[in-house]
Amino acid sequence: MPAEFLPDHLLSTSQTPVRGVVFDMDGLLLDSESLAMDALVAAGRDLGEDVPLSFCRRMIGVPADGCRALVRDTYGDSFPLERFFSLQEEHLRVFVDTGRLVLKTGVLPLLDLLDERHIPRAIATSSSRYRTDHHLKLVGLFDRFDAIVTRDDVSRGKPDAEPYLTAASRIGVAPEECLALEDSRSGAQAALNAGIRVIVIPDLIAPSEEIRAQALAIVKDLTVARGYIERHTA
Repeated sequence: MPAEFLPDHLLSTSQTPVRGVVFDMDGLLLDSESLAMDALVAAGRDLGEDVPLSFCRRMIGVPADGCRALVRDTYGDSFPLERFFSLQEEHLRVFVDTGRLVLKTGVLPLLDLLDERHIPRAIATSSSRYRTDHHLKLVGLFDRFDAIVTRDDVSRGKPDAEPYLTAASRIGVAPEECLALEDSRSGAQAALNAGIRVIVIPDLIAPSEEIRAQALAIVKDLTVARGYIERHTA
């Protein structure tokens, strides 16, 4: 990976060696956020409700309990909340199982590099255990991670630090020696709250100014993250 793929400040400053990597899943490893958004809109349509895409995007990177609170606060207590999310799961499963779920750019070369350098890696996702395992198995990634932490495995979801701290602990690497890879604001904040440096690869929503100020870099795809790991592994 040529050095010019890395932002200048990552070339000119010393960095703690990367001894472990923690990945988000949806929108980072898998091109799944757009499918999830389409499924939410379809679920609203099934119920005769106008649930616009702009509203659905507010749920990106937010754990299920947070999404439920957002919908309840917006549409009121009479909204059929559980049916809405059940229908979303049904639509999403159809989208996924009919071949619409694909990997994001750079995923396999990055995992190959981690294999070559014997760097442990984990997933910290806001998705459920069922959805996570199903999606990872479908795209052939399930066995390529040393630990997988889902929303079902922690008491507090992103942006709380717990998912990232749990993932780092399960691969046996101190937070300060990990690198987090995230696409969402709440996910990036979770990594930062855990004391883990983060590179943000935005998917459907742009990072906030606060995240821009605190992240190592905001980059277009995982190819750049691969360059950083090549340069900063022990």
